[in-house]
Amino acid sequence: MKKLTLFSLFLAAFVIVLGAYTRLTDAGLGCPDWPGCYGNLTVPLGDEKVSAANAAYPERPVEAFKAWNEMIHRYFAGTLGLCIAAIAFIAIRQRKQGTPLKLPLMLLGLVTFQAALGMWTVTLNLLPVVVMGHLLGGFSVLSCLFILYLRLREAEFTQHPNTNHQASAVHQTSSDGKSANGFKVFASIGVGVLVIQIALGGWTSANYAALACTDMPICEEGWQSRLDFAGAFSVPDADNYEFGAHDYGERATMHIVHRAGALITFVYLMALGVAMLFSRSSKGSSLASISPSQKRLSKIMIGCLCAQVALGISNVVFALPLAVAVLHNAVAAILLLSLLGIVFSLYSPRTELFARPASVYAASDNAASSSHPLPQALSKATGGLHG
Repeated sequence: MKKLTLFSLFLAAFVIVLGAYTRLTDAGLGCPDWPGCYGNLTVPLGDEKVSAANAAYPERPVEAFKAWNEMIHRYFAGTLGLCIAAIAFIAIRQRKQGTPLKLPLMLLGLVTFQAALGMWTVTLNLLPVVVMGHLLGGFSVLSCLFILYLRLREAEFTQHPNTNHQASAVHQTSSDGKSANGFKVFASIGVGVLVIQIALGGWTSANYAALACTDMPICEEGWQSRLDFAGAFSVPDADNYEFGAHDYGERATMHIVHRAGALITFVYLMALGVAMLFSRSSKGSSLASISPSQKRLSKIMIGCLCAQVALGISNVVFALPLAVAVLHNAVAAILLLSLLGIVFSLYSPRTELFARPASVYAASDNAASSSHPLPQALSKATGGLHG
């Protein structure tokens, strides 16, 4: 189950990247129906099928490039749904063995709702609330898979506590009484800050406001007079939301709020990362005893944070290059996972994210002893001192 969860985790990340690519190539309505494409399981090919599709949907003639982008995203998303269904099935069968059950079932419900959001994205003509919800749903599936994977690793370390001596030593350091309480709160709030920022990015993208401001550091001259918060965070009446339905002032407001959120997120998470990197064990301090694994996660988070800011600035300066915009979504996902890894390690210090499970050490020890008969004979002669 752990290997399937890890595979699903990478697949979910890939689906998020595909979704960003589909959205940024304006292919969200590449197929105007759901779950097929112009009534077919694949993109219509051949003059006869294309003519029939155009006759059925005269308002949206076939554009093969956009249609394939949309269908490839659906194929991989459907595969992810099947993988999560398999995880839930395995969890139900192995529930008496201590396998997590609630999280796989929640994942199954979440991916089902995510499929419904995908359908509504098409049938409601890219309604911004649904598009943003679909984006957040993808990040939620990714996050839950990551937490499930960490819990499965935690179960391995719990079952074999004495094999991995290095992880045990780190555990003793990182689980010292009140040592991590301050960081628990600090990091948990950070997750909320980051999720809000991702939602703001999704709202900005769903309303085609990524290039509403092309000047730095805030917006074009006179932006103060164009601010309209009520209009920016409302949904205007429209038959079709492709390419946006808000006016320029409302889009500029979305963009400015997203930039402000980026600044707040950067400062907060950078403070968290630096505090963890330079923490020192000191008597009476609530910010202490950070393990090497947690410090490594902090470095990853800081690296992603800096890369994300650079990508965001590049989106504005270079007028939203496709590769940069897709990477902006991908790095956001990695940033979220690194922060979740920090939070999980603080609340469950028994698991070392970068350490090998005890079963791996046991397997390597057995292989080493069987390949070297002399140590094996010595072990038997001394009564198994290594046991």
